[in-house]
Formats: sequence, C-alpha cells, structure tokens
Amino acid sequence: MKIELKKFGTLLTSRPDGREAFFSFLAYVGSLKKNESFEIDFTGIRVLTPSWADEFFTGLKENFSDHPIQYLPSKNASVIETLKFLSEP
Repeated sequence: MKIELKKFGTLLTSRPDGREAFFSFLAYVGSLKKNESFEIDFTGIRVLTPSWADEFFTGLKENFSDHPIQYLPSKNASVIETLKFLSEP
C-alpha cells in the first residue's frame, strides 16, 4: 500500500500533527493483505521533521508490525536527515 505523505500537507513539522495524521490514516486504511508492505512516498513534501515522522512511523510500526515499511527514495534534505536521525539508536 502506497502512502502519499503529501495528502497530510507539504510541511510536516509538529508531533501533534503527526499523531493526527496517523489517526486519520487509520480511519481509511481498510484491510490489508497478509505481509503487504507500506511504501512511504515523500513526493511533494517540502519539510519533514523528526517529531512528525516519529509520531506517524512509530504508529505504523506499533499497529502494523507484520507489514514491512519501505521508504521510497527522496532528494529532499529534510526527509533524508529525518530518516537518518530516526534510524540512530
């Protein structure tokens, strides 16, 4: 399932907005095939912060642990640095 983050806005900055976006996503996700992966599409995103991403992606990981998450490539520096930051221990 492809998740186009631009549907939640192009400036994804605050923790509360990330949480709200995740709950909005939950309302429309429907049923998934077993082991169906999530493809995160960053096309059209101008700014992505660790706070927003942490809320949204942690929600995905906790609620859909049997569904792999694939981050599609992006040349946006804020996306690259946010994903790098979130992958640090």
